[in-house]
Amino acid sequence: MTCCLTLTLPAAALAIFEEALAGFGGAFTNGPLEDTAPVAVEVYLAEAPDAGDLAAVIAAAANAAELPTPAYRLEPLPEIDWVAESQKALPAIETGRFYLYGSHVDAPPPVGAIALLVEAGSAFGTGRHETTRGCLLAFEALAKRQPISRALDMGCGSGVLAMAMAKLWNCPVLAVDNDPVSVRVTRENAVLNTLHGRIRALRSVGYSAAAVKRSGPYDLIAANILAPPLCAMARDLYRHLAPGGRAVLSGLLVSQEQAVLARHRDQGLKLEQRFHLAEWSTLVLRR
Repeated sequence: MTCCLTLTLPAAALAIFEEALAGFGGAFTNGPLEDTAPVAVEVYLAEAPDAGDLAAVIAAAANAAELPTPAYRLEPLPEIDWVAESQKALPAIETGRFYLYGSHVDAPPPVGAIALLVEAGSAFGTGRHETTRGCLLAFEALAKRQPISRALDMGCGSGVLAMAMAKLWNCPVLAVDNDPVSVRVTRENAVLNTLHGRIRALRSVGYSAAAVKRSGPYDLIAANILAPPLCAMARDLYRHLAPGGRAVLSGLLVSQEQAVLARHRDQGLKLEQRFHLAEWSTLVLRR
């Protein structure tokens, strides 16, 4: 447990005490220095030291500084999830009809919006990155011309795209990721959005899990990952995509677009639409 050691020292004794307390591996901070005024000192420690060891070190430092042993206080600090705290400061975002928000947002979603509650977590994807937004825009455009009866989110991260597909088309979605934390967070977010009946999340390295084959072929495959794995999985994507099905690919820079397109065109897929947001590209391909 992290903790904070506080004590007050003469300015002339600071160097001695800092050296003595360095063995506990803490971060040493102090107030303004004046020759005569006492200085407030705080030492932040990753772990609480042994009480006897701490008392002995402080007594030895005081002896070296020719001071009486100072009074001190050691207090535990609350454990803070800094990722979650930073996310709380972020407002909701709107991408097309999609409205992504955290539970800290008090305002209700706009009328007619497709609302997705996405809490801060350790898995990638809160909907703020251009690649996620590009996929959401692609979904909305695609929904105007193609019904979807089964979908796959390859590399689901936090499950944003899986939830978007499940809500937009009211269809079952298989969400897979090679990271077990991502699978867990996707399941949690699906429950938060009452979509756990439509979304099944499991661990799979690419398309290797047996459930990926059993649940296909898919009318829609979304893969917001990176350009190299997109290229490497082009053949598997084609095999799991139904005739006439679409693939929405992102996670690639505009400068990588041609390489990704070439690999998928080699498999017989055709470019249908593209979205550019800043330096990021989202591609819609059709089998």
